Amino acid sequence: MSTPTPPSGRAGPADRPGPLHSLTGLRFVAALLVFLCHATLAGSYIPPYTPINPYADPDLAAALTWAFGTFGFIGVSFFFVLSGFVLTWSLRPGEPARAFLRRRILKIFPNHLVTWALAMVLFAAVLTPPSRWLPNLLLVHAFFPSPEFFLTVNVPSWTLSCELLFYLLFPLIVRPVRRIPQNRLWTWAGVLVVGMALVPVVGYLLLPDQPSYQGSPASVAQFWFGYFFPVPRLFEFVLGMVLARIVLSGRWLPLGIAPAAGLMLLGYAAVQVVPFLFKFTVATILPIGALICAAAAADHRGAPSVLRGRVMRWLGEVSFGLYICQGIVLFYGRWLLGPERVFDVPEATAVIAGLFLANLLAGWMLYVGVERPIMRRWSHPRRGTVVAPARKATAVGSAPEAAGAVATMAAPTGPSAAPPAELPTVSVVEPR
Repeated sequence: MSTPTPPSGRAGPADRPGPLHSLTGLRFVAALLVFLCHATLAGSYIPPYTPINPYADPDLAAALTWAFGTFGFIGVSFFFVLSGFVLTWSLRPGEPARAFLRRRILKIFPNHLVTWALAMVLFAAVLTPPSRWLPNLLLVHAFFPSPEFFLTVNVPSWTLSCELLFYLLFPLIVRPVRRIPQNRLWTWAGVLVVGMALVPVVGYLLLPDQPSYQGSPASVAQFWFGYFFPVPRLFEFVLGMVLARIVLSGRWLPLGIAPAAGLMLLGYAAVQVVPFLFKFTVATILPIGALICAAAAADHRGAPSVLRGRVMRWLGEVSFGLYICQGIVLFYGRWLLGPERVFDVPEATAVIAGLFLANLLAGWMLYVGVERPIMRRWSHPRRGTVVAPARKATAVGSAPEAAGAVATMAAPTGPSAAPPAELPTVSVVEPR
């Protein structure tokens, strides 16, 4: 397979792909979308199932639920595509699969265990029997087609069940993805989008349409299969892998971040009019892919980007914690304020702002107290472990003997590079 052509003259074929700071900033934006979706829900996912939305005006509350209700679909889909993109972008030839899996498991499980235990202590233990909290603890709960399983304990953790599947399969999937000829990458991207479109078709044609899932236009079976079930979400993950190869091979379109963000607005408009099951991924997958590719291409060629600023990068680094703490801070915190209480506009807005700041603080504490120290201490090879050096070709599309390689996050280089033990700046968010 020929060496990919960099999109600009800045990086030669001997260079490893650089860090993607703009995507780090976009991680926070995606986590914020999920928060806004949850903060304006008409009903909670945990007993007593009262509204999370704090606005007393029923018309305003309904309007906010409608406006932000699909933000969660967009944010989660963004995270899944981003996972495949970043892992493929940072492919390191010669790394053993066990080293890759160790790093990925250390990335998600410690944060999950802390939030799982906290949720159990605060409220989940009295609501969840062992037959339900154990699958959640092991991150296999999203494979069960019942909300009594996939929405247990810390609700956002269902996405970690998907991410765990992605990581376990990545060392196998990356081999055929790397063998795709460059002139067929766009074709395979189209095939994956078609596969995504077939998921809701299967839901409508083959799955029962009753009972309804929380009053939505979909049944429990349809909602689970199209949204929570990890296997169909592989389409987004693999699409991210193919898109990374498209950008690295220099075949990405001349589309900047701002136009790609404009496409996201069109995708959001499409979500409001397509049939319900198509809202989960199909309506916004093209804009999401375009935005990720545009941001990565801008970073690769060194173009200016407001997403690479110090504040956005910090927010992106704590976004995993921000996401995974929502099931406790937002759902439980809203209950502490009074499950039936609603407020006028200024007070309700202050409630949402306060919950967000508390969520952000919790996410930062999880990052500095759990995620970062564990990744620094245990995610790197032990002394005496040798990883084969990269060949002269870029990681994706390199020599055949690297075909069995798996991914690692590329550390920044240059004067601002972090020390070897530092957690890489670009990492995969497991939200959502």
